[in-house]
Amino acid sequence: MNDDLTPILVGAGQVIEKGVDPAEAMGPVELMVEAAGRAADDAGIGRKKLADLDLLIAVKSVVDVLTVNGILNPIQNPPEALAQRLGAHPARQYITATGGNTPQMLVNQTAQRIAQGRVRLALFAGAEALDTMARSLQTGLQRDWTIPSNSDPEMLSPERDGTNAMEKAHGLYLPANTYPLFENALRGYYGRTIEDHQAKLGQLFSRFTEVAANNPYAWFPVQRRAEEIAVPSPANRYVAFPYTKRMTAMIKVNQSAALIMTSVGFAREMGIDASRWIYLNGCADANDHWHVTERVNYYTSPAIAAAGKKALAMAGVTIDEIDFLDLYSCFPSAVQISRDMLGIIENDPRHLTVTGGLPYHGGPGNNYAMHAIAAMVEKLRNNPGKKGLVTANGWYITKHSLGIYGTEPNIKPWFREAPSSYQAGIDAQPHPEVVSTPSGAGIVETYTVIYDRDNEPNQGIVIGRLKDGRRFLANTPQD
Repeated sequence: MNDDLTPILVGAGQVIEKGVDPAEAMGPVELMVEAAGRAADDAGIGRKKLADLDLLIAVKSVVDVLTVNGILNPIQNPPEALAQRLGAHPARQYITATGGNTPQMLVNQTAQRIAQGRVRLALFAGAEALDTMARSLQTGLQRDWTIPSNSDPEMLSPERDGTNAMEKAHGLYLPANTYPLFENALRGYYGRTIEDHQAKLGQLFSRFTEVAANNPYAWFPVQRRAEEIAVPSPANRYVAFPYTKRMTAMIKVNQSAALIMTSVGFAREMGIDASRWIYLNGCADANDHWHVTERVNYYTSPAIAAAGKKALAMAGVTIDEIDFLDLYSCFPSAVQISRDMLGIIENDPRHLTVTGGLPYHGGPGNNYAMHAIAAMVEKLRNNPGKKGLVTANGWYITKHSLGIYGTEPNIKPWFREAPSSYQAGIDAQPHPEVVSTPSGAGIVETYTVIYDRDNEPNQGIVIGRLKDGRRFLANTPQD
């Protein structure tokens, strides 16, 4: 392969807007425009060069979904609106499907297109303005973010619902209800008492706040003790046991991030200094059994294990040779399962985030991993010769994308193995039959208890097995 086609990241931009009058605050497109501009400045190519983009992809925003449902006026075609603002009219334009894995997946897929000579200059951007939207609604302010279009955005990949009808009926469509099921299964797997495990969760995320406290783009740049995170209080109520508010992703933010990718050859042509180049040394994408009720168990992820093995092999390194980590952190269970599947020991001295994580940096919908990659780019530029790993997760520990980054290229020519080659083995793993009308004795695999805003327990969700091995899903009475 021609070395000139080696894919690299050359620009990264982040934006945070906090404490601004809702009437003056930027909307999602304005946030993306600013993040894209900062990425261009970071690459040293100037913002006008964005007119030469041949690929532009917008990450689907939660605001996009809410506006469609009539809460605010819609931005009908976000990638088109962004392209118009940047003057990038010739660029092919797409919007992503739902999923926190999408920013890393975009890097992986686009790197392959660059290596094949199909893309020269690509931009990815995403934004959330949910804090502005919420404060506007509270004050009765009608923000008009309408940007009409003659067409709907083209989807990069088909949208697929993360839950089936049975799971929705039992409340599993809400991430805050579903991730605690993995957490209590982990507690059983680790053999811990409730008290011991709760303390461990506080310790785990206390280290995340150490990073957030020093991140200028963090929504909550505050270092917290383990007890402040793990122990429920009026300011830190339970959301769903065992998760408190301070263990939960913070989606009500105004944040944006953008990345620019190109090839080594075109970077040279544009005059981008080689010290700005960041190589994608390894990558992989994989899905677990799609529906939560079909999982092999609730404390492992065969997909993360397989993707981690492939990404590390592509980069030619072991997990112990990775210097910086950002494990997707919407809830503690996502971190622990990724950590375990990648072979990282529990008390590893490395921080597991470069941003502070979704509860403290902020979790801007599907776009958090864009911020993680942007932060990793800066981290590696400041530490030449080091390597960093970013994991990204969509739905309910369902969709996974991994990227290994470095300041030096691989020894071998860049090549991405087709995910389908290892996805088949994951899909073939057995899973129990799910019964819709269970009866008789059963064994609890995992559970959670949902709390209301007054910190009162409201209802339980139970996943278990009947004596014949079939799996069941149930709710407790609302008492």
